[in-house]
Amino acid sequence: MTLTLLPEFAPAEAVTRIVAASRRKQQPQSSGDLVSLAMGEPNFDTPEQVTEAAAASLRAGRTHYSPLLGEVALREALADKLSKIAEAPVSAADILVTQGGTAGLAASILGIVDPGDRVVIPDPTYSLYADLVSMAGGVVVPVPLADDLHWDLDRLGDALAGAKLFVFCNPGNPTGIVHSRAELEALAGLLDGTPTLVISDEAYADLDYTGRPFTSAISIDGLRDRTLYCQTFSKSYAMTGWRVGYLWGPSPLIRATARIHNTFNGSVNTFVQDAALAAVRTGDADIARMRAAYERRRQIMSERLAAIPGLTLSAPEGAFYQFPRYDLDLPSTDLVAKLTEFGVAVRPGAEFGAHGEYHLRLSYAASEEAIKTGVARLGEGLAALRGS
Repeated sequence: MTLTLLPEFAPAEAVTRIVAASRRKQQPQSSGDLVSLAMGEPNFDTPEQVTEAAAASLRAGRTHYSPLLGEVALREALADKLSKIAEAPVSAADILVTQGGTAGLAASILGIVDPGDRVVIPDPTYSLYADLVSMAGGVVVPVPLADDLHWDLDRLGDALAGAKLFVFCNPGNPTGIVHSRAELEALAGLLDGTPTLVISDEAYADLDYTGRPFTSAISIDGLRDRTLYCQTFSKSYAMTGWRVGYLWGPSPLIRATARIHNTFNGSVNTFVQDAALAAVRTGDADIARMRAAYERRRQIMSERLAAIPGLTLSAPEGAFYQFPRYDLDLPSTDLVAKLTEFGVAVRPGAEFGAHGEYHLRLSYAASEEAIKTGVARLGEGLAALRGS
């Protein structure tokens, strides 16, 4: 049967809005002669005991539907963990287990934002936020960061007036900065007396190299009661392919996001939640081991990037990214395309916002060998392009 109407098909307006707004591009993994420093993915395998917990769960027949909010044992373990982070009691009833951090962010934004709502995001920042706001029909309000890649509080304060929502990540992607307690308290002051909500994406919270205790937004009076906390198992536990994360926040916000998540995704795989529970209970030593490796890799990457003429390095304090500025008069998407000809893949700064232009994002979640080879190829490529 021929579908005669198909040539006249037009995607829904939500699709059109995303296409118009999106800066996201699929980035390659290392293969053949290409070394990829583009992927925001740990190169470590998931800890063995976590994988074994999933296998044991499958052998035990844990292959049926899970409760829509998530397995009770996992939510209770997460509530205990978050109570310490929030420095206040956290109820398991207000935790939603999600299909990775991506589904948690999607459920949060689609559960909050109406068409026409103003949503403030830093610029540059993780590009998924703007895509989701556009999908919801909201208006993205990007706020340029200060020169040190932290918030420009004066600009941020102006932008937040009348905003429905502020979305940020801490530690930052792509910048690698870590917002201090003082910055978060300043944000609370800017929002005092307003109805503006906050989504705090803390996917990299365990990867903080500042030497001071990491400060979560949910530990700050003035933020806790207006914030949806978004977390994933992907980065801390090297569980990117497992697709499991969670949300916590005020009960009305969780009810709204749960309605969206349950409609789009349903419940998360039962055996995956059993693996996540094993990670929460047993994974602290694995987090420490991987964080120590990232610190070594950060040093290796920084030292080698510093030797390349024309690059101005950032000072990454967390996550696993360097975000150097380059001095060539070439858009970052074009530069990234040319660098692949030299055998190295990185991410264009413009993917993360207009003010990310003339920057590159490099991940040091890759192996030490890949970092050394990839940065050397980056230097060769920049030298050749500068000479031409």
